[in-house]
Amino acid sequence: MAATGGETSLTLDRGLTVLSLLARNADGLTAAELAERLSIARAAVYRLLRTLEAHSLVARIGTRYILGFGVAELAGQLKPRLQATVLPILRRLSEQTNSTALLSVADDDQALILLTAEPPNSTMHLAMREGARHALTIGADGIAILAGRPESDEDTDDVREARRRGYAVSVGSIQEGAIGIAAPIRVSDWSTASLGVVQLGLKLVDDQVPRLVTEAAGTAATRLVGAAGPEAVRR
Repeated sequence: MAATGGETSLTLDRGLTVLSLLARNADGLTAAELAERLSIARAAVYRLLRTLEAHSLVARIGTRYILGFGVAELAGQLKPRLQATVLPILRRLSEQTNSTALLSVADDDQALILLTAEPPNSTMHLAMREGARHALTIGADGIAILAGRPESDEDTDDVREARRRGYAVSVGSIQEGAIGIAAPIRVSDWSTASLGVVQLGLKLVDDQVPRLVTEAAGTAATRLVGAAGPEAVRR
């Protein structure tokens, strides 16, 4: 259970853990499997599942439980907040770097491009499709997300290098002839989002781009948590 200082609710923590487990298992899990993973009695799991079902956060198919449509409804409320908070930052970064700027979020083992902003004065630039996905382990945006998490034995050399520098760089990993630069948005010690740019070319033409990207990611983190810096929220 993740503590944030002070008292926490064990029941709520278990309920959130159930949602997290179901999010990682597209085929769903049985009550017995959830009980085993939570190390609690099956009767307690059924009480959690009935409560989550009542709020449409969990649905049942036969003996297996999956995420309910209520989760999508909650997630749908997040995008307007992200647009209001992050989109101005993306637009400014896009104009500063003359590149397409993007906000990506982790969705299980994939990076999902959630928001983009294209440079207003560019005659030629890359267009990134909102909703596009790729593996977290490729592309500067995915690598930056992984670099914003604690060290792991599964970290690639690219992730370790991005963690050391504070930003990730990828060349031609998603689009041939394109370079990406991204930094994690640090609102906890487990990054779930990154902010970056993509531009045509095989190398950086402006050494200031990494600094601008990391500053923009820091600004996004500060505004998202409404605090003085990325250390304001702990997992």
